Amino acid sequence: MTEERTTEAPMIEVRGIGKRYGSVLAVADVSATVDQGRVTCILGDNGAGKSSLIKILAGAHPHDEGQYLVQGEEVHFTSPRQALDRGIATVYQDLAVVPLMSVWRNFFLGSEPRTGVGPFKVIDRKAAKATARQSLKDMGIELADVEQPVGTLSGGQRQCVAIARAVHFGAKALILDEPTAALGVKQAGVVLKYVAQARDRGLAVILITHNPHHAYPVGDSFLILKRGRSQGFTAKADITLDELTRQMSGGEELETLVHELATARE
Repeated sequence: MTEERTTEAPMIEVRGIGKRYGSVLAVADVSATVDQGRVTCILGDNGAGKSSLIKILAGAHPHDEGQYLVQGEEVHFTSPRQALDRGIATVYQDLAVVPLMSVWRNFFLGSEPRTGVGPFKVIDRKAAKATARQSLKDMGIELADVEQPVGTLSGGQRQCVAIARAVHFGAKALILDEPTAALGVKQAGVVLKYVAQARDRGLAVILITHNPHHAYPVGDSFLILKRGRSQGFTAKADITLDELTRQMSGGEELETLVHELATARE
């Protein structure tokens, strides 16, 4: 069952979106909406088509079929810069951070505020540090020293720095690629808390994950992919965690496997 639609155009909407790489069908006939102030979770195992869909949404790869709309306007991105110009920021699993560089330098990465005139302009370190510190604080991250190398932070904190950076630079929609995949239970919880905070600040959040236990607490709607095709786009009110897990794991396939394993032990 699909979600109730609001009168306002969604931040992101895909209608029957599809992508091929030669003869390989990566994504086919996928439809979903991503509203501001909500978290849409895209779930699926390896090879389900999550990465291909992310690349389309992020502007890295153009789609071949269907429609991609941003705030009601059809788009056909050919580069991530075009998506970013429309307020769609993507935080990939590798984070694009420099471990030995300070937190505040990683926060800006070439977009530092400057002071001075003409060729004499230099980085305004004081303003940059203050901005980074306040932006992180607004997301609930309080660091004693933004001069510390970002590599000294925990995995969860590094994810949160990347999220805060995207929010600061004007993101309206935030795509998070498996942000909890390499994290323990506690650090995954930290990241999910900041995902909820980004949602509560009015961003449209797309959370890609293979873990329904991470998706369900923060998700408002769920898109399940299998072999590049949608298995359903469902509002949270219409699905339980058990059912989400069953659908994602293949349900009948898993039950058959459990039965076969039990039979083999007899």
